[in-house]
Amino acid sequence: MKSGSPSTRLTVADLEKLQGILSEAHLDYQLELVDGKIIVTGPSDIVSSEIGLEFGRLLLNWVEPRKLGRVFESSGGFILPNSNLTAPDVSFVVADRLKQSKRYFAELVPDLVVEIKSQSDRLQPLREKILSFIELGAKVGILIDPDKGTVTIYTPTAEPVVLRDGDMISIPELLPGWEVRVAELWPIEFE
Repeated sequence: MKSGSPSTRLTVADLEKLQGILSEAHLDYQLELVDGKIIVTGPSDIVSSEIGLEFGRLLLNWVEPRKLGRVFESSGGFILPNSNLTAPDVSFVVADRLKQSKRYFAELVPDLVVEIKSQSDRLQPLREKILSFIELGAKVGILIDPDKGTVTIYTPTAEPVVLRDGDMISIPELLPGWEVRVAELWPIEFE
């Protein structure tokens, strides 16, 4: 790896070397590369994790039988045109853009990116991450905030739309006909 001078920009190769070192030491960290810096991301709280799994399940249940594309969870890494390597909490790539997965990071911008606010997250960096994906070519970005009970949908051509429990999530530009009630995302409470 390159030395740690402030002007040094690390690469995907540097990140892979670090992952190899950590793996040999039996340490499992999720790493992202953002603007030449390696970011260590901690685990999500279980509410955020459950929401991510539920969103991904609902999406996959619609996408898979129709062969519309591929759905990825938070470990699926994407190498972006700006050389960042990042993993949205949930993402979707249209079938025509990724006909077959390979045993490496996807070298493209997902069509849909979903970020879920964890207990320790701040909203502004999550918004910036979604907007960065949109600037690079994502068609839709979704920010789920369990604390406020909101789902905000970002697109390149419109102002963000904030949805709440009584509202339906739909993504007609990518998934015509798919609709999910916002309230379905929140973890159920057992009696």
